[in-house]
Amino acid sequence: MSKNNIPTYDEMMNPLLRAMKKLGGSGTVEEINSKVAEILGLQDEQLDILHDSKRGGQTEFEYRLAWTRSYLKRYGILENSSRGVWALTPEGRNLTDVNEKEVVRVVRGQLRAERLEATEVDEESKTLTWQEELLETLMKMEPDAFERLIQRFLRESGFIQVEVTGRSGDGGIDGRGIMRLGGLLSFHVIFQCKRWQGAVRANQVRDFRGAMVGRADKGLLVTTGTFTKDAVWEATRDGAPAIDLIDGDQLVEKLRELALGVKTEKIQVEKVSVDKNWFASL
Repeated sequence: MSKNNIPTYDEMMNPLLRAMKKLGGSGTVEEINSKVAEILGLQDEQLDILHDSKRGGQTEFEYRLAWTRSYLKRYGILENSSRGVWALTPEGRNLTDVNEKEVVRVVRGQLRAERLEATEVDEESKTLTWQEELLETLMKMEPDAFERLIQRFLRESGFIQVEVTGRSGDGGIDGRGIMRLGGLLSFHVIFQCKRWQGAVRANQVRDFRGAMVGRADKGLLVTTGTFTKDAVWEATRDGAPAIDLIDGDQLVEKLRELALGVKTEKIQVEKVSVDKNWFASL
């Protein structure tokens, strides 16, 4: 399916505004993406189209909607916190719709005034962001090294007795561990890690659940790519054991927070770089 079947960033401005109101005025990127896709009636085939398969797992829909959020933020309708939560500003709460052409005109005027090089909203930067560089590095890792990375990632996140199995014919299970909460509660967790550029689908979530039932309290599915809308629904379906999902965007942010292969230098602004030697040493 062609990218032409996906609404442009300006065509999604009013759907995004409606989505924010339906979410109560605030939401995470994942919640916003899901609600906008629902309002627009987009199908999985449209949501699965990658923006650039060579630069990680971001889909074209996510890429364009990120620009939509950016434009509405510059226009004064949206704001976002350091925790990744987006919210309507007082001005945004009082609006029912916006004039897309007016938003584009005002924001592009701001961009020109700031002497930004980009003159088209969909012009792709030739320089990789640290997130894209990290995803690219993860995709180049050997499978066993990637499994060791996830093992270290889980340990740093509070898991104990983390074991990587990686046995073929084990229902796709890559390992297991125990998550302790507050020193009082413990959950046995089975995990699967996928170095994918595309989207994990609902049937793959179901297969993983089938392999974990009776063997653990919870399941954790980690991917460098994304999850389809149906996969997210399947992971939390009523009456079935819940499976927690971590996509590529969440994974790189957690690696940055835990300083695993990522160095953050604070000068006047925050600078994040990927330590490729760290990954190569795994």
